[in-house]
Amino acid sequence: MGARIPMTDVRAGFSVREKRIHMTTFSELNLNPKVLKAVEEAGYETPTPIQADAIPSALEGRDVLGIAQTGTGKTAGFTLPMLSLLARGRARARMPRSLVLCPTRELAAQVAENFDTYSKHLKLTKALLIGGVSFKEQDKLIDKGVDVLIATPGRLLDHFERGKLLLTGVQIMVVDEADRMLDMGFIPDIERIFSLTPFTRQTLFFSATMAPEIERITNTFLQNPVRVEVARQATASETIDQHVVIVKPWRRDRADGEKRATLRALIDGEGAACTNAIVFCNRKIDVDVVAKSLKKHGYDAAPIHGDLDQSQRTRTLDAFRAGELKLLVASDVAARGLDVPAVSHVFNFDVPGHAEDYVHRIGRTGRAGRSGKALTICNPRDEKALAAVEALLQKDIPRLDDPTGVRPAADQDAAAQGSGGDGDTPKSERPSRSSRSRGGRGRSVSRKKADAPETAPEEAKTESAPEKETPKPREEKRSAEPKERGRRGDDNGGGKVVGMGNHLPGFIALSFDERRTG
Repeated sequence: MGARIPMTDVRAGFSVREKRIHMTTFSELNLNPKVLKAVEEAGYETPTPIQADAIPSALEGRDVLGIAQTGTGKTAGFTLPMLSLLARGRARARMPRSLVLCPTRELAAQVAENFDTYSKHLKLTKALLIGGVSFKEQDKLIDKGVDVLIATPGRLLDHFERGKLLLTGVQIMVVDEADRMLDMGFIPDIERIFSLTPFTRQTLFFSATMAPEIERITNTFLQNPVRVEVARQATASETIDQHVVIVKPWRRDRADGEKRATLRALIDGEGAACTNAIVFCNRKIDVDVVAKSLKKHGYDAAPIHGDLDQSQRTRTLDAFRAGELKLLVASDVAARGLDVPAVSHVFNFDVPGHAEDYVHRIGRTGRAGRSGKALTICNPRDEKALAAVEALLQKDIPRLDDPTGVRPAADQDAAAQGSGGDGDTPKSERPSRSSRSRGGRGRSVSRKKADAPETAPEEAKTESAPEKETPKPREEKRSAEPKERGRRGDDNGGGKVVGMGNHLPGFIALSFDERRTG
């Protein structure tokens, strides 16, 4: 086994281990032979840096704080030592021996798949507690006793409050994607779950970034942890080619439609190199709109976000992993920890509101040393968020010209008159007729006065006559006018109409009659 140089970081209060001097193999990490056999059958020989440094410390029973960019193998970094430590012993009913907390259902399901892969030669049981699945089926598994419990915080506390689960037997506790837990508001739940587990438990924290709130939790609940940091916090893989396209819409009300046109042009521009891709949007409603737009224009796309049924999310994700779906349009629920090995491209339809999310999004491509490409669409209102991303990365992201090109003058004139767009703008984004024609009353009156035909002499006499009449006959004549106008089909109705000309129906002209409004 390669030698390591231990050292102490006095400022952070952590025990830090440098990278190994010599390349190691899984056979050198003192894993359980049955676990090692499963790893070899899966085709892995050399651990990633985070695995090489975290696994030995975890096998020693130490608390571990692992910080590494996404796509570096953090899941196996805690899965393999957990299985080796749990190889002996059995769980009791409703008292799991280990607990893995994940921020999203998809990530929890992926961790469960890793356990299935690496524990196939061990007689260990597991349960997956996530939303969207029947409580009854989950209760049956817990009642039998499980060695590994993988859960999202909300569903775990639901089972605990129903009296179906005890956490006093937890020996190993893992918090995966801890910073995502912070972003999703799970920190109070995490603190409560910690309080329900034994003080003597072993705790493993894994994350891509290290926010101050996360550091507070580690100082509170981890005891003399080994800090394993194999890359600067919030860094993107060097194998990912990053670019930004600045889109300046011709019309504000068509901005989203023009962004969708730019997205399609970017996808087309990549050609055969884009074998599959994830398109990220900031809002769930935009996920649905973009997916629908892509499908309308002939692209193989499907949405995935938190408001969809779990069964639909699972089917969509499975189809994408199997290569049956080319474009996965997702919210940030899919940005953390999902392991689809060969994603060629990531398209950011929106610049993320949190700079750290950009790192996680583009980390879906270029995984495990592969090359990848990330293209981000930015409009003027997102430039501040883009600046925050570049400040986090400590570098400027290269700009690309808008692939839709500059519109010809005729198209610009058409856009100015309201006849442009990509043809798929939702009704909610289209300006209403009233908003397009809305204007001051005086302006409309003056325009119609100029357009109105000259009044016949007889009609002029009729107009002036009411001024000499008494109020009562005047009211009678005014009330009779609509009937007379309707009978003879005369839009002008014998009076001066301020409006749209002879083509205007009589019932509409009433509202413009100066005698009624004056």
